[in-house]
Amino acid sequence: MHHELYSFIYSFGYPALYLLLSAGIIGLPVPDETLMTFAGSLTAPGGPFLYTTTLMVIYAGTMTGMIVSYSLGHRIGKPFLHRYGKWIKLTPERLEKTEGWFKRYGMWAVFFGYFVPGVRHFTCYLAGVSGVGLLRYLLYAASGALVWCITFLTLGHFIGRNWEELLQIIHKYVGFSVTGIIMIMLIAILVLVRMRKRKKQEDIKKAGPFQ
Repeated sequence: MHHELYSFIYSFGYPALYLLLSAGIIGLPVPDETLMTFAGSLTAPGGPFLYTTTLMVIYAGTMTGMIVSYSLGHRIGKPFLHRYGKWIKLTPERLEKTEGWFKRYGMWAVFFGYFVPGVRHFTCYLAGVSGVGLLRYLLYAASGALVWCITFLTLGHFIGRNWEELLQIIHKYVGFSVTGIIMIMLIAILVLVRMRKRKKQEDIKKAGPFQ
């Protein structure tokens, strides 16, 4: 299936890349990270794609998918997801898992969700269901999408034609996928930010009202 998608991108270029990324975010079975890494390899010296143009295309596709998913969740609601979610692989188990993420991390689940397979496709639906304002949603969704797209596109750009082999080596010998490594880094940053915020609040309390 992957080779058919690669041929589709080779044949139709940027429009194919945009459509595939949009469909993948909505929930169709599209290997998002693999496609972005592949697209990045096409931006290597001598490749048919330009790095900046490719970044704009995959970012636009990702955000299109996120906005469509948010809009469906906002207008249709959770009962529809329970009934028809199976068509986009939104099983009750995955919905429960994603809801747990969303309740625990709030809108940060939208930001980090890109890096979690089985979660990123559904945080946008739940953001719409929960009634989160569109502008607030876009702030987190757009920021997370930009980090996600740049990460895998740049990875493919520097790896070049050996991108697929290197990803297989990482999976086999390192024990962590690129996604897993990035997730650990992002979670560490979030923990540090929360610790600093809590420390600042404690310092304000210790200072008292007359500080």
